[in-house]
Amino acid sequence: MEKKFTETALFKALVCLGLGAIVYFVIPQPEYLQEHARAATNWRLLAIFVATLAALILAPLPMGSVAIIAIAAVAATRTTTIGVALGGFSNTVIWLIVSAFLLSRGFIKTGLGERVAYMFMAKLGKRTLGLAYSLIFADMVIAPATPSNTARAGGIIFPVVRSLNDAYKSKTEDGSQRKLASFLTYTIFQTDNVICSMFMTAMAASGAAVILANDFFAAGNFGMQITWTGWFMAAFVPGLICVLLIPLVLYKIYPPEIKETPQAVEMAKARLKELGPVTTAEIKMICVFVLVLVLWIFGDGLLGLAATTTAFIGLSVMLITNVITIDDIKSEKGAWDTLIWFSALVMLAGQLNAQGIIPWITDVVAGNLEGINWVTALIIVSLVYYYSHYLFASATAHVAAMYGAMLAVSVAVGVPPMLAALTLAFITNLHMGITHYGTGPAPVYFGPGYVTMGQWWGLAFVLSLVHLLVWFPIGMVWWRIIGLW
Repeated sequence: MEKKFTETALFKALVCLGLGAIVYFVIPQPEYLQEHARAATNWRLLAIFVATLAALILAPLPMGSVAIIAIAAVAATRTTTIGVALGGFSNTVIWLIVSAFLLSRGFIKTGLGERVAYMFMAKLGKRTLGLAYSLIFADMVIAPATPSNTARAGGIIFPVVRSLNDAYKSKTEDGSQRKLASFLTYTIFQTDNVICSMFMTAMAASGAAVILANDFFAAGNFGMQITWTGWFMAAFVPGLICVLLIPLVLYKIYPPEIKETPQAVEMAKARLKELGPVTTAEIKMICVFVLVLVLWIFGDGLLGLAATTTAFIGLSVMLITNVITIDDIKSEKGAWDTLIWFSALVMLAGQLNAQGIIPWITDVVAGNLEGINWVTALIIVSLVYYYSHYLFASATAHVAAMYGAMLAVSVAVGVPPMLAALTLAFITNLHMGITHYGTGPAPVYFGPGYVTMGQWWGLAFVLSLVHLLVWFPIGMVWWRIIGLW
């Protein structure tokens, strides 16, 4: 088994290197880039980026390993200096996401996340539809401080879903999954993707989009940047409508056989009784979470506190009150893995722009959209960005490959910059559910076989239309009201 894995990994690595070599040695460099000030290195940078992107998609090595190799490659080939190659590690948005990972450790360690899920279930779980909403609302409560959707949806919510399916004897093995498991599992997964879009800190790839957008704004002297509050204000209304609508749509087109679930309420109450009274550690975690959330919403405007500063304040309070320890921080592998690959991707994206490659792509694509109304152009770009996720097994890889170019193209054809940046950032989360491999929690929810592949893809396409119909007509009206265009 190990030999087979090694051979497969080696083959994937050779494919990645081959793609980079083709870009550098076979494809002729456009005249536009030959005239650029750094013509000697920009095509080499593109070759390294293509090889890195292929490695993120094919995964011959873990993402963090690929990132370190990319940093070494751009420095060793003198495509840029080692100082520039390591510059991504100082990005404040990256540290915001890392800090949020560490904050989420408190939900898991104290058991507060599980308690929240069972509290909602005890109140809303008498009917199947209410049971779905109870877990959705639990997911939404902890999402702002949990940037790993795999840890949140897969590690906290899915075990509850699995236990409910077992309690109602809805299993794949005997063909009874349509009793409850199919509807409940698929509904929770699909709404989690929407919840990811509602908060800047609810999904790691959102941070990558924010970094690329803010760097683009800075390079173009637009005098704006995406903030935590700005994201939340723009996403909340269309996001909440989607969260409320998706379970209703699935209940209609993919209904469960069981409509009443009183046993779920009893099960939740029994589990809450086992957990006992709210612990001191949970109370501390609640206080920290409320503090961080309030400062994220109001701290920037009233106190001048950046979102990253707020995250570090919350993290410091958790350490002082012993909600988590420094050992917990050191063992949070997801946070440090994110720091490594985020930093590498930010560096590569920044250099692609600085060395003229993104402007070149922008000119080529924007030329084909010349004369089109900016609203139509935004819809076209959004559709391309949304459905191209069929080609990706990682939201982060998708952001790295397309977000910067799609944003630049949108602005070049007249789309208001902030509207373009946020629309594409929201889509970064919404499109994750269109396949059974498009995001971290997807294999967790698809793996038990409650939903067949055909059902998954077919229902996901229907829900993609729901997303687009909510986020464009309704979203555009809301964004007009709050001044995005």
